[in-house]
Amino acid sequence: MSTPTSPAAMLLRRLRRLSWGSTAVQLFILTVVTFGLLAPLACHRLLHSYFYLRNWHLNQMSQEFLQQNLKEGEAALHYFEELPSANGSVPIVWQATPRPWLVITIITVDRQPGFHYVLQVVSQFHRLLQQCGPQCEGHQLFLCNVERSVSHFDAKLLSKYVPVANRYEGTEDDYGDDPSTNSFEKEKQDYVYCLESSLQTYNPDYVLMVEDDAIPEEQIFPVLEHLLRARFSEPHLRDALYLKLYHPERLQHYINPEPMRILEWVGVGMLLGPLLTWIYMRFASRPGFSWPVMLFFSLYSMGLVELVGRHYFLELRRLSPSLYSVVPASQCCTPAMLFPAPAARRTLTYLSQVYCHKGFGKDMALYSLLRAKGERAYVVEPNLVKHIGLFSSLRYNFHPSLL
Repeated sequence: MSTPTSPAAMLLRRLRRLSWGSTAVQLFILTVVTFGLLAPLACHRLLHSYFYLRNWHLNQMSQEFLQQNLKEGEAALHYFEELPSANGSVPIVWQATPRPWLVITIITVDRQPGFHYVLQVVSQFHRLLQQCGPQCEGHQLFLCNVERSVSHFDAKLLSKYVPVANRYEGTEDDYGDDPSTNSFEKEKQDYVYCLESSLQTYNPDYVLMVEDDAIPEEQIFPVLEHLLRARFSEPHLRDALYLKLYHPERLQHYINPEPMRILEWVGVGMLLGPLLTWIYMRFASRPGFSWPVMLFFSLYSMGLVELVGRHYFLELRRLSPSLYSVVPASQCCTPAMLFPAPAARRTLTYLSQVYCHKGFGKDMALYSLLRAKGERAYVVEPNLVKHIGLFSSLRYNFHPSLL
């Protein structure tokens, strides 16, 4: 009479039957090596990866970023000091048509001298406009200075080259501004002033509102040309209130409130799962096709893309303007916002009806208006500007950091 076999003994017997050549063992080893060894070694310095070793690298990388930013600020200052003014033979003012198609309005305040943020932004825009050539003849640079004091050296320097609107020049109470107004409401009022000035001065088809610490990417003008002339002719995009050109990289992961990203994430698994399965079955000399193996590789690829960082895979879309995606916008943030002229006028009306305060800045105000007014807004991915300012104009930051 045989004795009954215990569950532990049965499990041990099955484990002994597993060989190094079995599919389960191979996939287990692949998972351990990928997520426990290779990915952490390869990604521990990637700022927006889950494998990033913050305690090891953040302080050093932040200091290196600040030092590089100082050098680029000095280079931008020399760029303008060596450039003839608008009265010279090589004006920086981009000569748009009498009625520009696109006005690029750069909003600036005086902050953190030495970094010359606004000089970096304007010099980069000017360089890209020169490269763009005749295709950008309908583009106009416009500077909006909202600094209360008269000490904004960079704005004074740029006034030799770029048309400037000074909110506080010659008056102390423009647009109902009061010295006691909180900084968030002042920022909103400044935004309203600059947007309205852009419309009144040029009457363009589009206004691109750029904060003075948002450097344009190399592809910004070809991508905008494609989006506005081709993609935004579609009915569901045509009447959008605004198009965001930037969303913080730290908020671009799949595990986020935006449901559209979940669909994209599943799509990544459906695309890479069968491909990796075919590669594995071929190199492992396995016959046929295995649905469990395909499910494993779908989850494997989804996990790898999320942990390495969706932001880095979005960079592949820069290969062509047609690969950029346009998805529904979320509330943060406003370094670069594109407004069609009719939508800009609606935005002016909407913003005049809200009051901003701590915890409810202009970005949240704009986002809250979408549902309240039945509007739509979108964000382009990947970003078309880089946010370089580690010093906020709203809050004192004694220890600037990349995260």
